[in-house]
Amino acid sequence: MEKVIQPRNQQAELKALQDTIYVVGGKWTLPIINSICNGNRRFREIERSIPGITTRMLSRALKELELNNLVVRTVYDESPALVEYTSNDYCKTLGPVIQAMINWGQQHKNKIRSKK
Repeated sequence: MEKVIQPRNQQAELKALQDTIYVVGGKWTLPIINSICNGNRRFREIERSIPGITTRMLSRALKELELNNLVVRTVYDESPALVEYTSNDYCKTLGPVIQAMINWGQQHKNKIRSKK
C-alpha cells in the first residue's frame, strides 16, 4: 500500500508555532520548567537556581505556568505555609523540546566560537 503524503498546512503550522511560543517563549519560562524538573520545588530554590531572575518575575511566571497546566502548586498546612511547585506529566512532554534546545544552543555556541 502506497503512503499518501498530505500537503502541509502552513497556516495551521504557523498558528501552532505561535501558540507554543506564546506559552513557553518567555525569557524565564523554560529555565523555570528546567529547574523544577531538576528537583527544585520551593520558590527560593527555584529562584536561586536561575541567575538574574527577580522575585517578581518568578512569581508571575509560576502563576502563568500553573494557569497553563504545566506546573502544580501545592500549599501544605504548616506554619509558616509551605508551598511547592512540581511538574506534571503534561509538563514533562516539554522535556525532549528543552533538551533539543539545550543541544542546539551548545552546538550554536561552538559554531560561533569556531568562526573567530
